[in-house]
Amino acid sequence: QLQLVESGGGLVQPGGSLRLSCAASGFSSPGYGFNFYAVAWFRQAPGKEREGISCISTTGGTKYADSVKGRFTISRGNVKNTVYLQMNTLEPEDTAVYYCAAIWNPRSPICTIQPNYNSWGQGTQVTVSS
Repeated sequence: QLQLVESGGGLVQPGGSLRLSCAASGFSSPGYGFNFYAVAWFRQAPGKEREGISCISTTGGTKYADSVKGRFTISRGNVKNTVYLQMNTLEPEDTAVYYCAAIWNPRSPICTIQPNYNSWGQGTQVTVSS
């Protein structure tokens, strides 16, 4: 089954930046890589519900939650089977565990930030504090 591993989290000051990575492995067939999956980022802050913040479709379409629009950017990286979340102008309210999720969705131009994904990573902690 597909395995997802997030990395890049850490402690950053307000106004700073971080880039999260989501690396995928465990594909059933060599010819079907991460480009055949829609990928999304979710986050869960202490005492809060998990929320979808961004996604990218198999054709490159993207979607962002209002809370991060204009500050965060999702992309498929040059490194094979990797999706990034560039986070700029970070605020204390961005403190959360960030999760990568994926679902088989070839050639679809759209994606969703609702939690209808069937592969999930373990999460990476992002802390924004002075």
